[in-house]
Amino acid sequence: MAFNLKGRSFLTLKDYSPEEISFLLDLSHQVKRERKSLNIMLRFRGKTLALLFEKRSTRTRCAFETAFGEEGGHPVFLSSQDIQLGAKESIEDTARVLGRMFDAIQFRGFKQENVDKLAEFSGVPVYNGLTDLYHPTQILADLMTVQEVFGSLKGRKLVYTGDGRNNVARSLMIGCSKMGVDYTVISPEELQPKNDLVEYCRNFSGESGSKIEIASDISTGVKDADVIYTDVWVSMGEEDKARERMELLRPYQVDSKMMAQTGKSSTIFMHCLPAVKGNEVTFDVIESSCSKVWDEAENRKHTIKAIMLATI
Repeated sequence: MAFNLKGRSFLTLKDYSPEEISFLLDLSHQVKRERKSLNIMLRFRGKTLALLFEKRSTRTRCAFETAFGEEGGHPVFLSSQDIQLGAKESIEDTARVLGRMFDAIQFRGFKQENVDKLAEFSGVPVYNGLTDLYHPTQILADLMTVQEVFGSLKGRKLVYTGDGRNNVARSLMIGCSKMGVDYTVISPEELQPKNDLVEYCRNFSGESGSKIEIASDISTGVKDADVIYTDVWVSMGEEDKARERMELLRPYQVDSKMMAQTGKSSTIFMHCLPAVKGNEVTFDVIESSCSKVWDEAENRKHTIKAIMLATI
């Protein structure tokens, strides 16, 4: 079923229904097939995209630039050193200017309120390439990867281990709850997600038939997992807490023992990257045949292209 998403921003998966997310995933698979068959479409010819980056990036920047460029569009990279974003010019005024010159805007930075303001005042679709609260384009790629491996989402179990409060863990909870994926967060109590988000997601999981669980015990938490997912122990902007996080999260490292504790030989490993091998995941796991991190990274491009096609 097709949905008319033209003009919509993509700020958090909270704003999208399960049906709309399914539509975007179907479109993602379509554009990936087109790319593999070298079917050149040029659907963004004559279009421009502003790429605003406060935080560094490999996958997000490359995914947006190549996805837009392959379709004939012109992406323009703008770092915080290039424009007056929030410095000599307010976010609202920057949004108004960029909205007059570009067909869409991507923002990757710290505050969620900044990407929200860009969407409110620009008058064009705005895409959240990552904020401290949410990372929705990553989760769409994650869901696509699970579909590719298992054929479906409903009834699968995804276990996230590590810092359960970070933007990826939060966004995974939202995406899984809406799409019928059982979601378990395994983390120390100090780093478990806040109750308000858990309750918000449980409202959706009740409708989709999935379960949301928060645990600190690894052996029971990972049992029957189809996916074990982790992220870096120290997020950008929290480098001063590195030693504390290392001590807290060392027991939650994904290693071959944890993978075996699922009781399933089909369990896959996922990571949003970049990874610190030897910290949150051992070298032998991330480099094993069960690791799908490179497919996951590639799918950032296809899902981002689908989002832009649907909204531009």
